[in-house]
Amino acid sequence: MRKERSKHAGTRTPSRHQQKWHLLSVEEAAGRLGADLTRGLQEAEVSKRQRKFGPNQLREAGRIPWFLLFLQQFNDFMVGILLVATVISFFLGEYLDAITIVAIIMLNGVLGFIQEARAERSLQALKELASPMARVVRNGVQELIPASQLVPGDLVLLEAGDRVPADLRIVSANRLEVEESALTGESLPVGKTAQAIGTKAGSADIPLGDRKNLAFMGTLVVSGTGRGIVTTTGMETEIGRIAHLINDAQTTQTPLQIRLEQMGKVLVVVALLLTVVVIVAGVWHGHDLLTMFLIGVSLAVAAIPEGLPAIVTVALALGVQRMVKRNAIVRKLPSVETLGCASVICSDKTGTLTQNKMTVTHLWHGDKRFAVSGSGYEPTGEIREQGGTVRLAGDGALRQLLRIAERCNNARLISDEQTERKLLVLSRPVQTWRVLGDPTEGALLVLAAKAQRSAGGVSLYPPGERVDELPFDAERKMMSVVERTADGKLTLLSKGAVEALLARSSHILWQGEVRRLSETLRQRVLQETEAMAKQALRVLGFAYKPLSAYSQGLSAARVENGLVFVGMAGMIDPPREEVAEAIAVCRRAGIKTVMITGDHKITAEAIARKIGLMSAREEVLEGRDLEQLSDEELAARVERVVVYARVSPEHKLRIVRALQQRGHVVAMTGDGVNDAPAIKSADIGVAMGQAGTDVTKEAADLVLRDDNFSTIVAAVEEGRNIYDNIRKFIRYLLASNVGEILVMFFAMLLGMPLPLVPIQILWVNLVTDGLPAMALGVDQAEKDTMEQKPRDKHEPIFGRGLGWKILSRGFLIGACTLGAFWLTWREHPADLVYAQTVAFATLVLAQLIHVFDCRSERSVFHRNPLENRYLVLAVLSSLLLVLFVIYVDFLQPIFKTTDLTLRDWSLVFVAAGIPTFVAGIGGVLRSGPAAAAAREKQLVP
Repeated sequence: MRKERSKHAGTRTPSRHQQKWHLLSVEEAAGRLGADLTRGLQEAEVSKRQRKFGPNQLREAGRIPWFLLFLQQFNDFMVGILLVATVISFFLGEYLDAITIVAIIMLNGVLGFIQEARAERSLQALKELASPMARVVRNGVQELIPASQLVPGDLVLLEAGDRVPADLRIVSANRLEVEESALTGESLPVGKTAQAIGTKAGSADIPLGDRKNLAFMGTLVVSGTGRGIVTTTGMETEIGRIAHLINDAQTTQTPLQIRLEQMGKVLVVVALLLTVVVIVAGVWHGHDLLTMFLIGVSLAVAAIPEGLPAIVTVALALGVQRMVKRNAIVRKLPSVETLGCASVICSDKTGTLTQNKMTVTHLWHGDKRFAVSGSGYEPTGEIREQGGTVRLAGDGALRQLLRIAERCNNARLISDEQTERKLLVLSRPVQTWRVLGDPTEGALLVLAAKAQRSAGGVSLYPPGERVDELPFDAERKMMSVVERTADGKLTLLSKGAVEALLARSSHILWQGEVRRLSETLRQRVLQETEAMAKQALRVLGFAYKPLSAYSQGLSAARVENGLVFVGMAGMIDPPREEVAEAIAVCRRAGIKTVMITGDHKITAEAIARKIGLMSAREEVLEGRDLEQLSDEELAARVERVVVYARVSPEHKLRIVRALQQRGHVVAMTGDGVNDAPAIKSADIGVAMGQAGTDVTKEAADLVLRDDNFSTIVAAVEEGRNIYDNIRKFIRYLLASNVGEILVMFFAMLLGMPLPLVPIQILWVNLVTDGLPAMALGVDQAEKDTMEQKPRDKHEPIFGRGLGWKILSRGFLIGACTLGAFWLTWREHPADLVYAQTVAFATLVLAQLIHVFDCRSERSVFHRNPLENRYLVLAVLSSLLLVLFVIYVDFLQPIFKTTDLTLRDWSLVFVAAGIPTFVAGIGGVLRSGPAAAAAREKQLVP
């Protein structure tokens, strides 16, 4: 050992992953790392180490370089054929055609490259938003920072539900257990300790799973609390050395993208068959083989929507970014599609439907009631007994209650100074308070601070040192700490659900005396609990127990018994202001909102009625009653139940499955480790971004940055809009492509001259498919989006009449374009270029007008055409490009165009407008009284 230490002399962190940290004591490890076990690192030292060690993150599989991404745009069978045809044209002397076709292919490639690059940047930005966080102590202050900012020597705090953010040397552990299967393959959790692991020869090579004083990056804390100092970060961590875990970030396609890809293959076959028919028919009617070959290939390139997958990706990415602006982070793209189908939202109450700023308003002990003034986290206000102001120092039971509230607590109340400006001139410092930790515990700290102020700063109870903690868990529904006072006395201080404490109590502090807890007194406590709950208060009980001796590691069952019940605190978490309206929106959208809470039934019901969640016909179901129901019985009742009270995390899974059994698409919220199974089983798992654990966030599809119910509703609205926008540009692209094919198909079957030349077909594809389709991807939602029933998750992409709209609009576009061509050609049979120019302009304009029709499921007249400014700009840009090739002299020989007169444009506008306006008038007629009644069936009452 002496030789090994001399090797590292004078170096803080030599080859850090090779250091045998498990062999070192806490003090030795801290010394090697230059760490402060109390105050953490200073900011200046953090900055220096960040420059030295870099970010704490695993290197991802190398992204495709931009030039390869660009070249991939030309890795297409039809583009290859077109390039071959272009080369043949070049050698046959058609230089301008060949050069122009290559230029158009390049422009198409640039547009595709921009779309894919934008989608990749968007998804990368979202990935960074969803990155894990870490709680550290720096400069003596607890902070929540991105895990990527950790450096060796940082002091990290751990608790159940956290993902370990770096490799750590444990410096303190309280029943800390970590699940390390991702690293070691061992599924059972490993208990952690701060002790050094042996010094015998060979102990340096013990397996990772036996290094119980180390915690490794990427593993999960399943119980307890602890602290650790960062030993290694990023690629030097144990998980960083495992190659297959470095490159696990794979891009998966959504079900919609897979369906569209399959549809694209069918369209390729259909387009190629029609193209062959066009070529054969053209040659049969005397057209040149090479010309018809170029026509056929150009038509196939234009008809096959090769840009559809890229546009879908961009639409998804842009829609997801809009969700981010509304505080919803999508972790898994398929959930975007599922969001639009959601028919039930199961929501936590605390922090989601409410503000998550608990405030103690009532106290009770020994048949005395007290009111607490003040709200929020401001430690101002006073405690009054009914009938006057209580003398805190003279009320031993109240002082004991306040002692338990403050000491059996892991939250911290901290203040920030901000500057408040008035009249843009005067300013004064304002002290604001916030809680680090659980809001309920924060409310108890605020209560204790108010009591201290009310007592004029006089000490109400003796100072004490925490000896041990029995953390809260959902089964016990309580938490305890063991405290030693200066005179050496040990006391167990407990808080939790009143029923749980009463079950473990043998005595009660009643009117200043410790009495045996009789059934009469027990019922009196329960009556008071129910009275508080009827006021929508969350009730928490307090108890204690003198200890003659205590040994760390004793189970809760052996310690938490024979308690002395002291009293209760009633607190309220007021509903969020916007929740009532969000629930009303859900009702109109055909989405059922369900509250799931661990709170008392009466409390939950009072809040549910206050926010408009519950009607007279709907029910509340308690966890104990739920346990008596079979799965079939529960499935039969879920339609009537809107509030589940006093439930455990295990109940959530049954609720989700019962709702799914009834055919619902379920969104489930949660924040704790035990919520993860229900969240994973739900169709849409929703995790809380602020209160949620890392385990829950990783199981979820959606993370709420503000833990707000209205954000879920906003995400559902965005999900519906994203899917609608994808349908819009599928409708637009395919109808336009059908129109292009039918123009040539009908002309060849009828033995007419060519309505379009290859270069025109490619130009139409360029100016109509790119920007307008992209603009549809960011279209605003229709006004009645949240007044429609949820979409069936099995609905085909061409459902709700989309297939008919594509075929009918495509037929009209093709027929009207061919009609304009025939009328012009018949009038000027010697000037084919003139007629082709009219057909070219008509086809483009018909598609650019049709794009506005695609914005509505009903007709073009149901929406303001100028509402989507991106679409207006895209259409104007496309129109300008067409005018260039028609009127710019040097472009006319290239694109085989000629000038058009106002009379010609009159014909073009009439012919181009017929498909959209005929369909629009039909939509208006269908919106009459009879159709409105039919449509009411689709609207939510």
